[in-house]
Amino acid sequence: MANVNKVILIGNCTRDPEVRYTPKGTAVADIGLAMNRYFSSDGGERREETTFVDVTLWGRQAEVAGEYLKKGRPVYIEGRLQMDSWDDKNTGQKRTKLKIVGEQMQLLGSRDSGGSSSAPQQRSESNFTESSNQNSGGNDGAQFDTEDDDIPF
Repeated sequence: MANVNKVILIGNCTRDPEVRYTPKGTAVADIGLAMNRYFSSDGGERREETTFVDVTLWGRQAEVAGEYLKKGRPVYIEGRLQMDSWDDKNTGQKRTKLKIVGEQMQLLGSRDSGGSSSAPQQRSESNFTESSNQNSGGNDGAQFDTEDDDIPF
């Protein structure tokens, strides 16, 4: 039987990203996301439900998140679910938490504001590879020059 572990989220950052580095120098960023769901209750009253999740980003995406994401900024995340477990220092009990490991990220909205645009504005660097900058058969011959661009994605 096939297994799928895929999560797609669009939400607003609940805090500024916390970027740190592993001993080998790999960037790791933790961000919090809030997603709102609007619905009508049985009585016809409009209700809102907010879900909060923690997302961990690695490598260049973590660095980009640390530089460009701020509290309130909308972001698109694709990733997978991961269960973290640890022993609580105070009680000694086993604790678990379900989080998202981000595999792709797109910044949404304008750079200057928290923004509420739902259209992706920039793409993460992981969506582009060295081979995508080279002309392959059947293309119109256009090549991308990313060296002169100061935007990292």
